Amino acid sequence: MLNFRNTNIFFLLLLLFTVGVHLQKGVPVFVYPILLVAYSLVVFYGCYFIDSNFFLPVVCAANTTHKKIALSFDDGPAELYTPETLRILQDQDIKAAFFCIGNRIPGNEQILTRIHSEGHLVGNHSHSHHFWFDLFSAEKMQQDLARMDKATMSAIQVKPLLFRPPYGVTNPNLARAIKRGGYTPVGWSVRSLDTVKQDPGKLLSKMQAQLKPGAIYLFHDTSKVMLEILPQFISAVKAAGYEIVRLDKMLNLKPYA
Repeated sequence: MLNFRNTNIFFLLLLLFTVGVHLQKGVPVFVYPILLVAYSLVVFYGCYFIDSNFFLPVVCAANTTHKKIALSFDDGPAELYTPETLRILQDQDIKAAFFCIGNRIPGNEQILTRIHSEGHLVGNHSHSHHFWFDLFSAEKMQQDLARMDKATMSAIQVKPLLFRPPYGVTNPNLARAIKRGGYTPVGWSVRSLDTVKQDPGKLLSKMQAQLKPGAIYLFHDTSKVMLEILPQFISAVKAAGYEIVRLDKMLNLKPYA
């Protein structure tokens, strides 16, 4: 199984073997930089592919053959697009998950209250969503997550247990922070890239092509193009015989403490 612990053991043994051969017979010096590069590439893969489960288990899909999927929205609450997202979901009678950023809650408490009162899940997506979040210490990460919890509890009186890492990056410090905070990390199986792709037709086709049982879709309620395709996407999913269920229900996870 490819994970951080096994990778460290493998490369340590490989390094010891290389040193032994070097002392007995000699090996070219460039072998050591090659080992370092190879190790770095494996760790990079573990950091930036959330479904690798390299540092910790992350739930990225439901293990099911039933035609069910879940929708999730990151980076809100956003005054410009979250209310319209909620209107579309309400019109279609869909419950979704909103992984919110704590520093966006002040001033948008009414939007967060609406998310919660309309039956959607509120998850923790960090307080700062800082560009260098993945370089924080474990203690600073834990404090950041706790600040988001505090803002959420102040607005809607619940403490999220489901956490989605900023940018989908994981590492040993984050694994420790998640464990100490008692969170369940949740990723995705289909990433829309709706913050990058601007062609609604291509984005819709991409989303439909990856439809399969148990999929977790990642959208952003800060994206205009997402709003353009969301009604069509929901209609296409229903036409294909799929049911859209709330993420915690599909995964059988406890959403709040």
